[in-house]
Amino acid sequence: MKKGLLIVAMMIGVTASAQDFNSKKGTAILPEAGDCSIGIGATSTLNYFGNLLNGSAANAAPSFGWQGATNVISGKYMKDANTAYRVNVRLGFGTTKTSVPDSGTTTTDTKVASHNVNLGAGIQKYRGKGRVRGFYGAEANIGLGGSKTTVDFTGGSSEDKAGSTFSFGVRGFLGAEYFFAPKMSLSGEFGWGLNLSSTGASESTTTIGGASTTVKGGKSSSFGFETDNAGGSINLNFYF
Repeated sequence: MKKGLLIVAMMIGVTASAQDFNSKKGTAILPEAGDCSIGIGATSTLNYFGNLLNGSAANAAPSFGWQGATNVISGKYMKDANTAYRVNVRLGFGTTKTSVPDSGTTTTDTKVASHNVNLGAGIQKYRGKGRVRGFYGAEANIGLGGSKTTVDFTGGSSEDKAGSTFSFGVRGFLGAEYFFAPKMSLSGEFGWGLNLSSTGASESTTTIGGASTTVKGGKSSSFGFETDNAGGSINLNFYF
């Protein structure tokens, strides 16, 4: 109960001390031209403070989580007080190798290589003059992904190529952002736009004794023009 009263008092204190647009130390509450930001999912943070209020004994500490799609870093650059450029970036490349002994003199070697790339950019415009600011804008995103698994074993080898995936999306968005402390805010948004995705045919080749057999899989594609909820959660933003 004491913890709950303390948290409520802290929240009231933050709100009461932030009626103007500068902190007691003179720090601007709202982002300024030239500021950058990084956004994270706020779910773990909100759960943490919510559990403090209900006295949860197993209250996990807040953690950084992805704002939108997994492994995609999201950020903004403030061109001026009412305009921001948005970026989303994921550059993922990796190779894993394993060797398993078949007998005293031979091994099975497996190599898995993959790549996942997501790039997005957009513009965001703000409305309003208080701590609660509405925003709107548009952005585009592209994605590339694929993987290949190669296995060398006694007497032969195999190679499995997953079909390469290409995706493209363009959307408009509308949301709101609340600045509860200097250069810190909670935000959420909805969007409406076009999404295209295409995955090429997979290919599996097995070679034994010099003879090779190749089997191809099917292709797939999708198309959508619909409303969305980017990230599916409230976001926590830090400006600096």
